[in-house]
Parts: sequence; structure tokens; C-alpha cells
Amino acid sequence: MGFEQYHEPASELPAKVRTFARMISSVVEEAQAIDWYEQRMSVEPDESAKAIMESAQTEEFKHFGMDLEFLLRQKPKWKATLHNLLFKDGDIVENSKAAEKAGDQAREGLS
Repeated sequence: MGFEQYHEPASELPAKVRTFARMISSVVEEAQAIDWYEQRMSVEPDESAKAIMESAQTEEFKHFGMDLEFLLRQKPKWKATLHNLLFKDGDIVENSKAAEKAGDQAREGLS
């Protein structure tokens, strides 16, 4: 994305918003890297090369997680919503309804 990542003039955006935009870009780039490794591993016949790719992909998982955690710490509503959605058993769509409610409560300062 480079310097075209902003939808408003960068000079008008506070530093915190520019940092947030950078981290959003980073999380997208990490997700793309995870996908690229997944595709490469699916066609790689050499087990040694595949093991190296799997190791590299694991690093990308870590980077993705670190980026996401940073973003969640900046946005309490987002964190509350995902806390009530991720790593839950049951129907994903049904869980999303409870997650949305938790996010709304976080925004209102009720949770």
C-alpha cells in the first residue's frame, strides 16, 4: 500500500491514526504471507523444503498475532467483540451475535 494507504490527507491525520493504519497494513501483509506459504506448501514435493516453509509460516502466524493484539489494545470495542467470538465452540454466526452485543456494551462503557 505504501503511502497510498490513507483515505484522508496524511498531514491531517493524528500520529495515532497513522500508526493504526500502518498496523492494519501489516496485519494484511502477514495474512497474505501466511496464504502464500500455504499455497507453496500444498505443491512442494520436497519434504525438507516444505518443512522450512512450514517454519517460516509459523513465524508469520506469530507476526499476525502480534499485529492483531496491538490493534485490539487500541480499540476496546473491537477487542470485546473478538473476545466473545474467537476460540468459542458452537455456531460461528450465532456466536457473532453475542460478540456484537459485547462490542456495543464496550463502546457504551457498560462492560
